[in-house]
Amino acid sequence: MRPITVIGNWKMNGSKAACRQWIETVCAEMEKGMPAGRRFALCPPYPYLSECSQRIAACSSAMLALGAQDVSAEMSGAFTGEVSAAMLHEFDCKYVLVGHSERRDRFNESDRLIAEKALQALDQGLTPVICVGETADERNSGRAVEVVRAQVARQITILQDRLVDSLLAYEPVWAIGTGKVASAQVAQDMHREIRLQLAEFNADVAAHIGILYGGSVKFDNAVELFGMPDIDGGLIGGASLDPQEFLAICRA
Repeated sequence: MRPITVIGNWKMNGSKAACRQWIETVCAEMEKGMPAGRRFALCPPYPYLSECSQRIAACSSAMLALGAQDVSAEMSGAFTGEVSAAMLHEFDCKYVLVGHSERRDRFNESDRLIAEKALQALDQGLTPVICVGETADERNSGRAVEVVRAQVARQITILQDRLVDSLLAYEPVWAIGTGKVASAQVAQDMHREIRLQLAEFNADVAAHIGILYGGSVKFDNAVELFGMPDIDGGLIGGASLDPQEFLAICRA
């Protein structure tokens, strides 16, 4: 059985005080018990990694892991503003997002660059969460599957068998921060397409890799989404800022 993984992505939100309060609240509730076979993580902005790392280390439940929102494709060097996978490892990060649609769109990140970032993460023992997804225009024109398959294909080509140590996150761009949500069946259909594509490459990878859904996930729809056979959890945006909402999703 693949575990359910729930990852909160704060994007460019939060504060030191918010980190402290959020982690204290979430850890206290997790200590009371969570469903078995689940993994949980928080991806705050870079400046708060130290604060969050210390707070999470002090949690007695050890159920919450730390992640980062991005990573450099370079190991080190003259790359102003970049953060390496080795640096994230020093802060006890376990996960890192790569290829989030906002970075694909605003920073013109290519599938090759995203795969190179994933490789850097894997080399440092981090789990890259590789994001894929189509825009509203691509879906409305009937090209959603074609677009997502092309994005996944590049990851397969470059990562090969190492892909099994990653997570994929299907996040339809038209459902991120818009309040629009893909129905559980629409999400499942794309997750199934991704898993079938992976099976064409390697049946073992397809069977074991976790594929998360990201796109306005809330408690109200998480139960149905997580109940789908090919959806292995969620990448949670705005809803993760509220610790109680995040906890409710974790229990879904």
